[in-house]
Amino acid sequence: MAENMLKFVSLPQAQPEKRSAVDRNTDFNEIYRSFVAESAEEQASRCSQCGIPFCSVHCPLGNNIPDWLKLTAEGRLREAYELSSATNNFPEICGRICPQDRLCEGNCVIEKGFESVTIGAVERFVTDTAFEEGWVAPQAPAFERGTSVGIIGAGPAGLAAAEQLRAQGHTVHVYDRHDRVGGLLVYGIPGFKLEKHIVERRHRLLEQAGIVFHLGMEIADRDGEGRVSFDSLRARHDAVLIATGVYKSREMGGPGAGLSGVVRALDYLTASNRLSLGDRVEAFESGLLDARDKDVVVIGGGDTAMDCVRTAIRQGARSVKCLYRRDRANMPGSLREVKNAEEEGVEFVWLAAPEAFLGDGHVEGVRAARMKLGLPDATGRRSVDPIENGSFTVPADLVIKALGFDPEPLARDWGAPDLATSRWGTLKVDHLSFETSLPGVFAAGDIVRGASLVVWAIRDGRDAAVRINEWIENKALVGAVAAE
Repeated sequence: MAENMLKFVSLPQAQPEKRSAVDRNTDFNEIYRSFVAESAEEQASRCSQCGIPFCSVHCPLGNNIPDWLKLTAEGRLREAYELSSATNNFPEICGRICPQDRLCEGNCVIEKGFESVTIGAVERFVTDTAFEEGWVAPQAPAFERGTSVGIIGAGPAGLAAAEQLRAQGHTVHVYDRHDRVGGLLVYGIPGFKLEKHIVERRHRLLEQAGIVFHLGMEIADRDGEGRVSFDSLRARHDAVLIATGVYKSREMGGPGAGLSGVVRALDYLTASNRLSLGDRVEAFESGLLDARDKDVVVIGGGDTAMDCVRTAIRQGARSVKCLYRRDRANMPGSLREVKNAEEEGVEFVWLAAPEAFLGDGHVEGVRAARMKLGLPDATGRRSVDPIENGSFTVPADLVIKALGFDPEPLARDWGAPDLATSRWGTLKVDHLSFETSLPGVFAAGDIVRGASLVVWAIRDGRDAAVRINEWIENKALVGAVAAE
């Protein structure tokens, strides 16, 4: 064992410097500063190099974390980057937005008693250093196969698959409805977690590798201006990968649900991100999606809710409250994000479920019920029950519903009735081959597994690329045998 490892017994955990709440509330820049080389090496040296690396086991990508931590501790940063990027197409993104407290760091062997290794911060430092030093290069193929793959969706699953397939020598075309590459990385995640030039930098690399992007392009049931039919797409490519993600916001009914000022989380976050990118956003200019000087209530307890409350703070809201029907210990979002939100001035109202939206034309408040935790349900999660006579009202000029996302009805919208879906609306696939009910059409990411983490989307995209490459090779082999 190298003598510069296992320093967790003498060296305390240290995160990168975090900007003060007063400072960071004034802009949408990332809140963590990067490690300097000495700090990154010191923190990497805390790794115990354990026999069973539970950090890797609990990483969806199976990243070789102890190995690149050791290389970092030894100052061998280029090798650390090469090892990290061998299993992860976008380590600089995962280092910023992965919920490490629930994944790698949360399962670090030294967590009990010594605090975990700061894996995410080291991952970010290593990759940012690689970009600064010019070590990151486009993955150009060794030879061209003369085959093409069409990918629908320029989010993390689609981009990961595109890079892997291009490296195998396939011509890759990526189609996306938006005008920028990245999907929710650009329009759903605020800049204080992921600055947009980080995504644009990857976009440029992928283009340099030869990947062709068709932006502002809708997939539809027929060809036309700004759209291409699903059938046309299948005809022009040897294989197609559907990686659209899930964008349909879950709705909440009840009295007052249609009042002005009750908005969906994705609409709100997209408007804010577009504004930061320099776009003109009419719904923001009208005041509908602007939280300035308003009492804001966000409903939900996931990471999207955290993004909304922290965005509202930066827009200058008078007050920001988050209503969640369970308690802190049972919320699905990252506890690190909850802590950041509280530092920035967000108030959490735990065990509170909305009953109605109050107002005359425009929302003025949310009537909520006090809840209590009951017995565990079939999933093992404790149920929630209302407390009798526990209603109360929270003033609100803007209510943001952050209740999660469901799939859009792709089979209907694309005129593809044979594209099989599950009872939840996700696409059915063979989970070994990633192939859908249509031959040569594959699917990966959230459109298959439902709304999930970016790191899982990357994993799915990589795995699907392997299966697509095998399918194309087998098809060519069968064709060659038939020709003989």
